[in-house]
Amino acid sequence: MSRRHYNLPPLTTLSAFEAAARHLSFKNAAEELSVTPGAVSHQIKALEGDLNAVLFQRKHRGVDLTEDGKALYETLSSSFTKISKTLATIRDQAAIGKVTVGSTTAVAALWLSPAVIRFWREMPEINVDQLSQDRPFRDRPDIDFFIRYGRDSDQSLSHTPLFRDHLVPVASPDIAERLVDASLEDLAAERLIHLDSDDRSWTTWPEWFHQMGHNGAIPIDSRVNSYSVALQLARKGAGLALGWRRLIQPMLQSGKLVIIGPHRLTAPNQFYLVGRPDNELSESARALKNWILQEVEDGSV
Repeated sequence: MSRRHYNLPPLTTLSAFEAAARHLSFKNAAEELSVTPGAVSHQIKALEGDLNAVLFQRKHRGVDLTEDGKALYETLSSSFTKISKTLATIRDQAAIGKVTVGSTTAVAALWLSPAVIRFWREMPEINVDQLSQDRPFRDRPDIDFFIRYGRDSDQSLSHTPLFRDHLVPVASPDIAERLVDASLEDLAAERLIHLDSDDRSWTTWPEWFHQMGHNGAIPIDSRVNSYSVALQLARKGAGLALGWRRLIQPMLQSGKLVIIGPHRLTAPNQFYLVGRPDNELSESARALKNWILQEVEDGSV
């Protein structure tokens, strides 16, 4: 008789395999698990030895799952998802007045944090945790919902449309005054602040110019990996940023940033509230969700 009731390999090896299979990368799995890529590789080799089966095809620039690997990943992914939902339900019951909402740092600073403050004034009994990061939210059962531009690849998540924004060039007041009648060619000749994001759904400067009808070369002089940093650089006169008009409304109203000319592009995607279906949300989470939707309807964002 096996010394393990379910005759399972150690959970650490299964967890390492699931992360590596989901990312198809030992390096990315290691970052998620806060270990070294070598540690992940060691766990995978131990699991393959335990099963006497090859789970990954090692390639020069990455890995692919074998048929056995695909079968194991599908089972683990489904099982881990069920476990996560059960744990989330237990946590919700233990903290009925707590809500966790995620967003990018820019969305948090420009809109979500002020909205949460207004929410607290009306419903001080509900505690709201905000998680801000400029990379996609993946497999976070502790989050009730998050604000995302474009639809998430996980079709099991609920998507509630918020709004569709417009993309406009913005700069400091001095630069905007100098470029008040600037053509697209004039703008392309300016220093442009490019956002280098892991999320490929965000519109880039080259894409914006192409959609606006300008097909000339777009130089890349300055890159940042945070939209908040891009806006701050533009505010300080370091160049032009691609502004999401509705999202940056507070900076436009304060005069810290100014829209340049009439050039405007409708964003190809909408912003969504993405997360658990309403019937899986606590009363507190539904209250915050309804508040955010009302804020959008009222034009607070």
